[in-house]
Amino acid sequence: MSDIPRQAVTRAAKLASLPLGFAGRSMLGFGKRMTGMASDAISAELQQRTADQVFSVLGQLKGGAMKFGQALSVFEAALPEEMAGPYRQALTKLQEAAPPLPAASLHAVLADQLGPEWRARFLEFDDTPAAAASIGQVHRAVWKSRGKTGRPVAVKIQYPGAGEALLSDLRQISRLGAMFKAIQPGLDIKPLLAEMRERISEELDYELEARAQKAFATAYAGDDEILIPKVVAASPRVLVTEWIEGKPLSKIISGGSEEERDLAGARMATLHFSAPGRARLLHADPHPGNFRLMPDGRLGVVDFGAVARLPQGLPEPVGRLTRLALAHEADAVVEGLRAEGFLKPDQEIDAEAVLEFLLPMLDPLAHEEFRFTRAWLRSEAARLASPKSPAFQLSRQLNLPPSYLLIHRVTLGSIGVLCQLEAKAPYRAILEKWLPGFAPVG
Repeated sequence: MSDIPRQAVTRAAKLASLPLGFAGRSMLGFGKRMTGMASDAISAELQQRTADQVFSVLGQLKGGAMKFGQALSVFEAALPEEMAGPYRQALTKLQEAAPPLPAASLHAVLADQLGPEWRARFLEFDDTPAAAASIGQVHRAVWKSRGKTGRPVAVKIQYPGAGEALLSDLRQISRLGAMFKAIQPGLDIKPLLAEMRERISEELDYELEARAQKAFATAYAGDDEILIPKVVAASPRVLVTEWIEGKPLSKIISGGSEEERDLAGARMATLHFSAPGRARLLHADPHPGNFRLMPDGRLGVVDFGAVARLPQGLPEPVGRLTRLALAHEADAVVEGLRAEGFLKPDQEIDAEAVLEFLLPMLDPLAHEEFRFTRAWLRSEAARLASPKSPAFQLSRQLNLPPSYLLIHRVTLGSIGVLCQLEAKAPYRAILEKWLPGFAPVG
């Protein structure tokens, strides 16, 4: 494969194969049931085949298709366990793997972006990608520096045709909502896709990403919990940064020790809540492939293409209303939600019912320590997604103001990763330190 498949007809056909294949396998399962095969065996086979097809199609297409798969993969912890297994393996692959660009295409991009003598900038360059993602792949290299040994670097190279692919995929995926709801019941993909469309131009500009990474690196310089690799060089489609070693969170999720899981969870929470105050930015792509647990215990963070710019930091009402809810101040919570636009000005609502809706999801902050688990997330997902649930009925009365959309999505994604890690940490203390308005008054 030379580039991302660019032709809209080709890409649309590949994406269309997902629901068509799903329907075909369902009919095959019906036929097998007619011949007496056990339904649980049929179900497992269909799920595994569907998961394999999801990875194959989204991974080959890269672009927006793979980016959507990555976004979806962080929510797999909310799936019922009988469905989660086959999808977990296939979707997790999307976080750090994809078919690589051939060397000729790779070298053409480097020559275009760094000049025809691009090799002179490196002492070593490995043509085999160390990682691949939705719009680019990363290569390990040694940057020529004043020192004799050079500087180990990561070279992020954008796939040719990535912009066209992103736009085409997101238009097509928006038509496949029914199939993705089968994978994640209750997931409304429309806001997610709208947000992705708004940020495509930013993620395609590696010079803009370099500025965001520099801001993070400055904010966390010398930090004993978070490590941000420095930017070495940047052009619109090539980004060179320091190489960092570490254990990917995907490996910790699949086989890490309890100590590693808990430490990674604490570090992720610290990054999420401290960055808006320290860097005035929020890392907005919280999937495990973007994080490494370093040998010294720090959390190494990569990929700053998706960030939320928060000049004022996290909104103070988030912390204040969370604190009031935990204190069972129902009327004050409703008043604050109304002021922030979560409720319409003249909308009548039962304040105690609002508390009953909020408190279960705030349980991680009601204790000195809390362990996020897949079971907890599945329970919350079921409570909020069931049409017969009071929580579901009340959620339909709440609005999500546009200014909170990205913060909400990134927080949910981060919680999904914490549940995959099954991480125990003092989350309340972390929020008291970093979330404006949350610390007790007085």
